[in-house]
Amino acid sequence: MVEITLPKNSKVEEGKSWPRTAHATHLTEFKIYRWNPDDGANPHVDTYYVDRDNCGPMVLDALIWIKNNIDPTLTFRRSCREGVCGSCAMNIDGTNTLACTKAMDDAKAPIKIYPLPHQPVVKDLVPDLKNFYAQYASIEPWLHTVTPAPEKEWKQSHEERNKLDGMYECILCACCSTSCPSYWWNSDRYLGPAALLQANRWVQDSRDEATGERLDNLEDPFRLYRCHTILNCSKACPKGLNPAKQIAQLKKALVDRQV
Repeated sequence: MVEITLPKNSKVEEGKSWPRTAHATHLTEFKIYRWNPDDGANPHVDTYYVDRDNCGPMVLDALIWIKNNIDPTLTFRRSCREGVCGSCAMNIDGTNTLACTKAMDDAKAPIKIYPLPHQPVVKDLVPDLKNFYAQYASIEPWLHTVTPAPEKEWKQSHEERNKLDGMYECILCACCSTSCPSYWWNSDRYLGPAALLQANRWVQDSRDEATGERLDNLEDPFRLYRCHTILNCSKACPKGLNPAKQIAQLKKALVDRQV
């Protein structure tokens, strides 16, 4: 008989409650996932109290404030603070989003923060996205041409350029892919919403001359067709994109070329 057990140290325990700032009158409570691979302890959820009168309005502001004023060991990724780089993607208040564009006032207190779900954790709020980036690389996200390069540039009409709207804006934050149940269970073979949206961006590009090869690369029971149109990806995208629509376009393109 097969015995199914949880991995060692998988249980998330109650962590430390850090003291409130003295004399602060406007506090917001945060519960933040903590895990250090070096100490061998179980992951735990620590409680922090952020002084809103001494902190910016966004969740990322709060994380930086906690790191600077309470606990310098708190680990997270961040870069642009403008919703452009995707570095600070995490699960906030039960939703995958960007900490830099999520206002504290738009989340329920206590504000619960976890790393992106169903990914290996490097430390605290930092997920391991090696597989995610490898899948992005596998769709070869650059222009493929056989025609000799023009002297200046590859030209597109306005109509051809407009076909790329809703795809080129993707910042590869992984919020969509890590919200997808199909990706949770099949991330070793299913490319996921982000990579597939990027794949369609090149399939739809009028300048690209490798459409057939790109579609061949996707015609697989897992790489594309593991999508079951659950639509979590479109709901989670912090840029308002619709990966499910782009995946449907890829499926249609595979059918159309057989007619």
